[in-house]
Amino acid sequence: MFGRGDGLAAGVYGCVAARVCDCVAARVYEYVAARERDETTNKPVDERAVFSDPTPKVSIVELHIRYEGDDDPQKCTARKLAKFDRATLHRSHRETPYGIVLNPHAERALSPADREMANPGALVALDCSWESAGEARFSLAGEHRALPYLVAANPVNFGRPMQLTTVEALAAALIIFGEREQAEGILSKFTWGETFLELNDEPLRRYANCTDSTEVVDIQQEYLDR
Repeated sequence: MFGRGDGLAAGVYGCVAARVCDCVAARVYEYVAARERDETTNKPVDERAVFSDPTPKVSIVELHIRYEGDDDPQKCTARKLAKFDRATLHRSHRETPYGIVLNPHAERALSPADREMANPGALVALDCSWESAGEARFSLAGEHRALPYLVAANPVNFGRPMQLTTVEALAAALIIFGEREQAEGILSKFTWGETFLELNDEPLRRYANCTDSTEVVDIQQEYLDR
């Protein structure tokens, strides 16, 4: 028994189901037609070509984390990302792949121009406590870039500039690279993830529209001068 809302939902479901059936029927027709065409030549039909999904796959930036393990495991965002297969943890520098390394001590700011270096490469973050995040810890192989001015939303450092967790840093980098959907995906695993996007909506959109590091630094300075 459907109410008014349920009736609408049922109608929508029916339309979707009909479209799915039409799509399947079209694929079956293509398959039968292909078999008829190939009967004269005795060539096998490539079923994968007929039934494969024509939708182009979304490019995903590989996320890698050099995991130091010196932080509270209950609050460690890197471990949670690995648990949900959103990132790969590495226990040594040697295991960590070459890529764009997010390094707060780097001389160049991250910009959309760095996106190509992360594809087919990787986006790399170092997960350690801020107390031990000295420059020596960031001796990873790769192109080192610093994130521009952003505000933390995590419970430990809420509202503090630049005191980001690993997931916040990776999400910010992904948005600057134009991969907002992937960024939202990794932040969705945290109750405060959406808050990070809300707090930094304006600067992240502006950084993502820059062409190079110089423009990113100029915009960052506007926020530092406030």
